[in-house]
Amino acid sequence: MKRLTKPEVLQWIREVGIIPIVRVDSTELARRAVVAIQKGGVTVLEITMTVPGAVRMIHELTEEMGGEALIGAGTVLDPEIAKECLAAGAQFIVSPALNPKTVAYCKDEGVVVLPGALTPTEIVTAWNLGADMVKIFPAGEVGGGAGYLKAVKAPLTHIKMIPTGGVSLSTAKSFLEAGADALGVGSDLVNVSALRQGKDAQITERAKQFVQIVKEFRGETVSAEGRRA
Repeated sequence: MKRLTKPEVLQWIREVGIIPIVRVDSTELARRAVVAIQKGGVTVLEITMTVPGAVRMIHELTEEMGGEALIGAGTVLDPEIAKECLAAGAQFIVSPALNPKTVAYCKDEGVVVLPGALTPTEIVTAWNLGADMVKIFPAGEVGGGAGYLKAVKAPLTHIKMIPTGGVSLSTAKSFLEAGADALGVGSDLVNVSALRQGKDAQITERAKQFVQIVKEFRGETVSAEGRRA
């Protein structure tokens, strides 16, 4: 699959509204997770560098899925790893932290980059360095959840934010209401225990539920705007 333009990648992410974080300890489990998630209607996938053979997997998935899924690389901590992932076919780069050199490299390459940040200073710094969207991490465990996102989003409405960490079926809508532009979803969707028990269908079902939450929220938002108009 050819590399998409930044506007194309960003539009894809916004339309789906969910970035599943595939973080498992074997290639076999990762592949099954990818299949289960895609069956549930989620076509954006983040393969983290903690997955064994992650770079090779990104290459294989990109070759196999073609234009059916948007494959990105996660837990990218430096520009050297980013370069390997892009060569393998990754369409976007995600990190749990802010590495200015990685952001600069992706910016020079014309690739979407989502660095991690938590405090207002970190968020603004990431944005000013050239982040396309800022991953608010960990949004739940330390960030305080949707309430925190709403608070930082209020004065920073121009910054696109993706809360990650603490996003679940029970909190997804509240994060969207707080101003999330998309949701980074980890273990609440990519359930390692379910995979090990062969319950891949559970992941497919949860993916469908996340998709439905996003659709319903956006439908409600559009309806509300229509009534105000």
